[in-house]
Parts: sequence; C-alpha cells; structure tokens
Amino acid sequence: MSSNKKMMHFIGLFILSLAVASCSSNMRKTESDHAQAFKARVIHTTDMGADPDDQQSLIRQLVMANEIDIEGIITSTGCWKKSQQDTTYVDKILQVYSQVYPNLTQHAQGFPTPEFLQSVSVMGQTGYGMSDVGTGKNSAGSDLIIAAIDKKDPRPLWLTCWGGCNTIAQSLWDLKNNRSATELAEIIKRIRVYDVLGQDDAGTWIAKTFPELLYIRSLAVYSWQPSDEYLVEHIQSHGALGSAYPNRQWATEGDTPAFLHLINPALNDPDKVAQGGWGGRFAEKKQPAIRGMKCMKGEDELYDPYYMYGDAAEGGKAISRWQTAYNNDFQARMDWTITPQYEDANHHPHAVVNGIKSEKVVYLTAKAGDSILLSASGSYDPDGDKIQYSWELYKEASSDNSDVAILQPSNVNTQLMIPTDAKGKDIHIILTIVDDGEPNLYAHRRIAISVK
Repeated sequence: MSSNKKMMHFIGLFILSLAVASCSSNMRKTESDHAQAFKARVIHTTDMGADPDDQQSLIRQLVMANEIDIEGIITSTGCWKKSQQDTTYVDKILQVYSQVYPNLTQHAQGFPTPEFLQSVSVMGQTGYGMSDVGTGKNSAGSDLIIAAIDKKDPRPLWLTCWGGCNTIAQSLWDLKNNRSATELAEIIKRIRVYDVLGQDDAGTWIAKTFPELLYIRSLAVYSWQPSDEYLVEHIQSHGALGSAYPNRQWATEGDTPAFLHLINPALNDPDKVAQGGWGGRFAEKKQPAIRGMKCMKGEDELYDPYYMYGDAAEGGKAISRWQTAYNNDFQARMDWTITPQYEDANHHPHAVVNGIKSEKVVYLTAKAGDSILLSASGSYDPDGDKIQYSWELYKEASSDNSDVAILQPSNVNTQLMIPTDAKGKDIHIILTIVDDGEPNLYAHRRIAISVK
C-alpha cells in the first residue's frame, strides 16, 4: 500500500471513530431515557375456534411473549364464528404454555407467567358485530380494554382483531358515551388497531366513527406462511406446545402478522406504518373502502366513506422478505421449550449501530451529496457464534432509492453515499446480522436518514 493510500486509510478510520462517538454521545441520553419504552403493549381479540389458524398464531405469540407486553387475550366473535360461549380454546393452550414456561425462562427474560396470562384470558362479546354492541352490552373483555386504556402508561395500546372487532367497538362505545369529548380525543391518540382481513362490521364502524384513530386493515396475510413440512419438522415435533399446534385447515397463522408488526422495534416503529417490518408494510396515507372478507356480505358498504391504512403496493412480499429470519426465530424458540439448559440452544445476536445498543430505529439527518459512515462495531452473539453483516437499502420504504451507494455492504463498518439530488428525500438502510448457530438467528437495525 502506498504512503498516500495508508494516510487516506487512517484518516477514514479516524473520521469513522469520530462519527460513531458523536452519534453515540448525542443519542446516549435518549437511549437511557427510553430503553424500556419500546416493548409494545397489546391486547388480542380472537374468534378462536373458527379456524385452527388462531390457535397456531397464539402458540407462536406465546413463545415470543417476552418481546411484547400482552395485556389481554379476549375470546370474541367474527363473521366465520358468530357466537362464542367461553375461553376454552385459549385456556387449553395456556395450560400447555405453563408446562414449557420453566424452559422458556432459561433462554430469555420477560416471559409472562402462566398465571398472569390466565388472569387476562377473558370473554368478550358473545354475539356478532354491531348487533352485540351498545348500551349495557359491556363484557369482561371490553371492560379489560378500558382498564388498560386508563393505565398511567405512556406507551400506545395496540388492539388486534384476529376475528371481528366488536369487543373493541364495545369499549369505544362505552368510552364515547361516558367520557368528555376532550377525554375521548386523548384516548383515541393512545390506541391503535390492527385488523386482520376485516371480519365484522364493528371494525368498519370503528374506522368510520373515529377517523383520527390509527387503524390498519391488512389483507395480505396469506402469502408468507411456512410450509407444512417445516411445521412438522420444526414446530409440531417439539414437545407439549408443538403437539398442541394444530394442522392447518385453510391457511396457516393468518393472524400472526398482527403481532409480528410489534416485536422488532429496532426494525420498525409500529406507529410509522410505511416503514415495514415482519408484520407487513402499509401505505403512508389512509385509503377508502378497504373491504373485509366475503362473509361480511356487503356490510362494509353501509359505512362509506371510511378510511384505513391498507397494505403497501408490494402486498405480502413486505412480510415474506423476512421469511428466513422469522421462520428460524420460531424454530429456535420451539427449541427453547424443550431445552432446559441455556447452552444447549441458540440465541439471538444483538445489533449495535454507531454505539447505540437500545432496540429502536436510528434516525439521522444528512445533506445531499454527503458521505455517512455507519458502524456495527459492538454487535455480539451471546453464544459466542460468528456474525455476518449485511447493509442494504430498503427500497420500498425509501422515497429515494435510485442511486444510493453502500460501500462494503458485508463489512462491520460501511460508508453510505447520499445522492446529490436527494434533498427532501428519506433513505432507509437495514443492518442485518446473522449468527452461525443452529438455526441461524437474525437481528435487524433500521437507519432512517432524512436528507436536508
């Protein structure tokens, strides 16, 4: 290497160290203040028993339950199961979870106790749609939602509809009729809804009645699923919880994207629906007339016009792009359920960007034509496995994706060349690290760059 090249090499390393130190210093207070604020709060409503896919999704959710704060599992109805009697389906799965809970806790912190989950497994509305919503029709489920809304917790509360949404609608009905307009407006700011496919008219009523609500209706939930062969080999063969995972009747785990949207705060901020993550990517603006499933028989039209966030242009590909990562994640977690010793299973690596360790999206600003230095130094694997690095442009999430050069995209440190005509654009870079354990496990970090 010539003396000039050596000098440029050392200058580059020095600049990189300054950039990492500066970014780390500027964001260290934010990291300290908010490191615990990125575990999402969620209450699931499910028409459990209509199709085995709800049971399948609940099992995956339970082995991922350390990544999310589950505040309720509410049995309710939908257009494929218009009446419900009890929480038997959920309770049976929770009983099996209690058998594997001791093993799970050997591999990660934060798994909720079986007793807690049982305490928040309650009945919601027993009848269908808006016909079972109104004055005096509150249920244990709708009351639980209101109690969660009233908690002194700064985090938003996500409410999911694996079937219909009428238990959520009942809680909002009661709030609308018992709180002041000011109080109600503040409540709507604090809640979000992820509606899988649209399975009753109550979901459409919610979107129509509360237009300021962050409301997602995803239709692209059937194009990402693992194969039956994968499930037999890696899921259903794994102990008590694997045995409880039913064979599919129609499609596998149609409701899983509702919580996959929430469990990777380093990959996507769930409130910024156009960023895209394991649970899909959605249009930046609300769209009119996103119709629900055919079993609703035209009920949506009665609420026109109404608006919801719908799937982005790439549809189900926004989920399936991550399929190796989430399939291997599920496989490893099912390994945990049957492995009492930490050292006998694989665990996720931890990704660090520019010295920032906390799991959150990294937001940066740059000028058109700038060169940005990014470092994954400090990333590690708890099992001591080797790590591979990948930096890539997330084209669909970026408003400028024409000519963004990433130098050395497979190195721990990389350099990003901002196009000279990128002023006013946003560029999203994804760092992915993967270990060489069995199965390979992934960690992601998003760097969202606003070009001034």
